[in-house]
Amino acid sequence: MKKRFSKSWIKSTQKRKQRKYRRNAPLHIVGKFMSVHLSKELRKKYGKRSIRVRKGDSVKITRGQFRKKTGKVVDVSLTRRKVYIEGIQQIKKDGTKSFYPLEPSNLMITSLELGDKIRKEKLEKKNAP
Repeated sequence: MKKRFSKSWIKSTQKRKQRKYRRNAPLHIVGKFMSVHLSKELRKKYGKRSIRVRKGDSVKITRGQFRKKTGKVVDVSLTRRKVYIEGIQQIKKDGTKSFYPLEPSNLMITSLELGDKIRKEKLEKKNAP
């Protein structure tokens, strides 16, 4: 039987193989797909280009119908690979509101939530030497 996911897979020009890799990836690899670019100030401060988004981070939307709007991250769905932001909602036909799912690649982190000491240490460690 063929494996659904291969750790040795590196890259392919075929879209079907790229989609298969992303679709069947285990959660520890899906976490890497949830990386979001840092703003210029944060990039300079921490010496990193992107970091995994988490609940509490402030982000700016760079693409789509909600472009240039900012808000705090309310939820991050690893299984759906989407991010939900406070104040960014869609109105359904029955009049109820629901959070609008956004791709992490269409966001930019403007301020980090550093309540977790492990995350803080990881950022500081990169910047130290």
